[in-house]
Amino acid sequence: MRYIVLTFAMLFSVVVLAQQENKPKYEVEGDMVKATYYHDNGVVAQTGYYLDGKLQGQWKAFDKDGNKIAMGTYEKGAKVGKWFFWNEEALNEVNYDDSRIVSVTQWNNANPIVINQE
Repeated sequence: MRYIVLTFAMLFSVVVLAQQENKPKYEVEGDMVKATYYHDNGVVAQTGYYLDGKLQGQWKAFDKDGNKIAMGTYEKGAKVGKWFFWNEEALNEVNYDDSRIVSVTQWNNANPIVINQE
């Protein structure tokens, strides 16, 4: 019986610790809040900022392997400017104005380009 209780306690501890690692992380930086969200496996899913409770500045999204899959900018909660979406076949460049799509350009692997991915 002790063995069963000890095993259950160890499993419960591991589950609780794993859940704590995947909780969003919020850090105050000046007048903004930096947010980091995680996938179930602990890899970063998204990073970006909030200002007055609204999405603000550059946001990045990553897949479960840590590969960047999206990058763009929010202004007072609205998508603005050029956003980039990566997948295995192509890079999609989407131009937004107040969260409305203005244009879409698709770049495939046959036309390699260089993008600053800071």
